[in-house]
Amino acid sequence: MKATAPSALFRKLPSVDDVVRGPIGALAPSYGHDFVADAVRVVLGRLRQEISSGLLDESALDVALASLAEAVEKQLRHALSYSLRPVINATGVILHTNLGRAPLGEGAIEHIRETAGSYSNLEFDLGAGGRGKRDVHVDRLFQRLLQDEAGAAKANLISTIVVNNNAAAVLLALNTLAESGEVIVSRGELVEIGGSFRIPDVMTKSGATLREVGTTNRTRIADYEKAISERTRLLLRVHRSNFEITGFTERPSTADLAALAQERGIPLMEDLGSGALLDLRSVGISGEPGVLDSLRSGVDIVTYSGDKLLGGPQAGLISGGAKWIARMRSNSLFRALRVDKLTYAALEATLMAYVKGDHDAIPALRMMRLSKEDIGARAESLAKRISTPTLKIEVMDGESLLGGGAAPSSVLPTRVMAVTHKDLSADQLAARLRGGDPPIIVRVEDGRVLLDLRTVFPEQEADLAGAVIRISG
Repeated sequence: MKATAPSALFRKLPSVDDVVRGPIGALAPSYGHDFVADAVRVVLGRLRQEISSGLLDESALDVALASLAEAVEKQLRHALSYSLRPVINATGVILHTNLGRAPLGEGAIEHIRETAGSYSNLEFDLGAGGRGKRDVHVDRLFQRLLQDEAGAAKANLISTIVVNNNAAAVLLALNTLAESGEVIVSRGELVEIGGSFRIPDVMTKSGATLREVGTTNRTRIADYEKAISERTRLLLRVHRSNFEITGFTERPSTADLAALAQERGIPLMEDLGSGALLDLRSVGISGEPGVLDSLRSGVDIVTYSGDKLLGGPQAGLISGGAKWIARMRSNSLFRALRVDKLTYAALEATLMAYVKGDHDAIPALRMMRLSKEDIGARAESLAKRISTPTLKIEVMDGESLLGGGAAPSSVLPTRVMAVTHKDLSADQLAARLRGGDPPIIVRVEDGRVLLDLRTVFPEQEADLAGAVIRISG
């Protein structure tokens, strides 16, 4: 049979107006006339493209036109659905940057709801009846959490301000303390982290001049001493985040740098990046300095993130001597970089959990504290629920990652479900899981899909099981 020419198929396509005036017009009261017309244009445009590509013959086009109303309604639902969606993180990476890093605890979500849905005392002093400062809501909690063994007197000298992320925190600190002067940094710490954030670039934006010392693998305290001049405004130590340097290396201790800074009357700043408030040795992770560790070592200013090891919302936090923080607070950049009431609400609730010692109320910390045995028991139970003739599931030892640039060489022992499908490759299976509702994000290793329940909330297991069963059918 002779194939119908594309020109004849194009003539069978109705106009947008004809479609909108037909039964599809009944959708207008629910979606609006313009949205319906736009959806019709998209669907008809898709059919034209398929005709041009030779994907539709006359019979297939007739079928598509018969179901045009359903296609338009589906397009409408897609166009009017949210782009930002919840997903199930089955990768085992706790602070997964692409998946929003630390999930917020119920307390933080509730505090956001109650303060966002009404007016609040964000910048209103209820006692004095006049204008207040927004950072007082969290600074009081930071002071309590960062209190050193020296006691409350020393804690009162520590203050904290909040900006929109750690890059902004570094920018604000450098601009305030070192604009038009030099900042001394080891060559082994000139890092680039996610999103092409480079220390030398942010240094340039801050108006400060970078003074490199030492080499990539070896920097001594004497290198800092020799580089100090009348133009030196700051000594900077940078956490290496996503990599480590091993072998023939040398690096002065933070305490040694602090002693040098104090001797020369120059502030010492440390960019921790992640910034833990919990001693990570309690969950089996060593070598990752915390905020209090830095302050105890004599660091004057510490910058770190709110949505990484702290387990709260995205924020850049600057903690340090009150006189240095006061200068940053008066910098006009601070107003440009400050955060809104939703961030303060989430951060305050997260810090309150720390103050109460309720670390399990912070999802990221709770996930870190899960034992390999507990995860294995959940995996074995779930594997039995989703076992089908087309799937092969093996529960095996694996490793979870902190992510977020924290402790790059540290892993948490876990048990993973290694899944293979009789007819689908691992990449195809991962794509189908990713395309579901809700999307499920997994790891693919050695030709198998790996599901790590460390980062799957127990209440999500039913959705995970249902998605796998549907795909295996």
